[in-house]
Amino acid sequence: MIRPRRAPASLAVALAAVAAVALSGCVAKSEVASGDALTVTSTDTSCEVSATAAKSGTLTFAVSNTSSQVSEFYLLAEDGLRIIGEVENIAPGAERTLTVVAQPGRYKTLCKPGMVGEGVGRADFTVSGNAVAVTGDDAEQKQKAVDLYAAFVKDQVEQLVPAVDTFATAYESGQDDRAREQFPTVRAFYERIEPVAESLGDLDPRIDYREVDAVAEGLDWTGFHRIEKDLWVPKKDALNADGETPAWQDWSPSTPAQRAAFGDRLIADVGELNDYVHSDDFQEALDTQGVAGISNGAIALLDEVATGKITGEEDWWSGTDLSDFAANVEGSEMAFSLVADFASATGSEGAELTKEITRRYDDLEAALAQHGSLTDGFVAYRTLTEDDKRTLTDLINALAEPLSRLTATVLQ
Repeated sequence: MIRPRRAPASLAVALAAVAAVALSGCVAKSEVASGDALTVTSTDTSCEVSATAAKSGTLTFAVSNTSSQVSEFYLLAEDGLRIIGEVENIAPGAERTLTVVAQPGRYKTLCKPGMVGEGVGRADFTVSGNAVAVTGDDAEQKQKAVDLYAAFVKDQVEQLVPAVDTFATAYESGQDDRAREQFPTVRAFYERIEPVAESLGDLDPRIDYREVDAVAEGLDWTGFHRIEKDLWVPKKDALNADGETPAWQDWSPSTPAQRAAFGDRLIADVGELNDYVHSDDFQEALDTQGVAGISNGAIALLDEVATGKITGEEDWWSGTDLSDFAANVEGSEMAFSLVADFASATGSEGAELTKEITRRYDDLEAALAQHGSLTDGFVAYRTLTEDDKRTLTDLINALAEPLSRLTATVLQ
């Protein structure tokens, strides 16, 4: 059955503006000449921007929502993940303004009618000219980094919600080939922001626990990996991820009724996560942690790779561990990019540290790219040679060491 998309529980306005090279400033509308504004029209199916290029400096996007739903507008970095600026909660028929300080570079624009999903009208946008000096005190810039991280998390969860709905529908209706194809792609949205869910008590266990973990803690086993085992039914002589327990011990493929229960439970749990990231509690938690929380999030995501993905124990049945690996790394690098300037500003040691971390990310991603991509898919983990695994492990360790020093450097 097809379910209606779940709208965010809170429609509080969040305006975050961070440039790819340096943190941006928020400029009042009165400080920007109306003639300089770029116009954006958000419809149910398109996102029409009046120009595809601009000069660096203060840019104003005047957004009109002519769609039938509450909408959002985003200016994204070229990678499509980092949010340079966004304005949300644009009611049908309403107008809102986004103002950012844009550095030279390549960007993407898109609108998100309904405030869920991947958005519509994604298009290239180029900024030319010279780098722009950023003004504003340290506290103000750090708060902007926190606001941008909040926007990134919300965007990933907003895309996770409909993706899980489609995935669960395929699983419940027995369209296993379709569900298997979607499994690694859907999980990527979750894996990029996993530490957020891990902070919410038993929510991450319900969504993402492996069988061996659930059994060890005496929990009902639900979520992605319970569904995974149904989609990749193990051979009769297979072992669980602990390497000792027979895969079929106390387990059998789910009945249609059980599939419906597991699918609906995953949808509900992801909906709970969506409610949380759109709540005041989430923003208050990020505000309390500040940039240290962002930095520690980058470290935590790399730890996820080191303790689970690189061993091949995460997606034990599907072998899609490298997709989780790549998404963890993307989320970690996104968090790092938001605090890198603060580390560099502490002095020569901080500047060298950020350069080293950037280089280590590049090395790890280049090695990972030899085995596929999130867009086109990765090879099954079981096809990696021991040399392949050793290379990736060494690169993770080489990145983990300087990254572990990031938080202390940012707080100097």
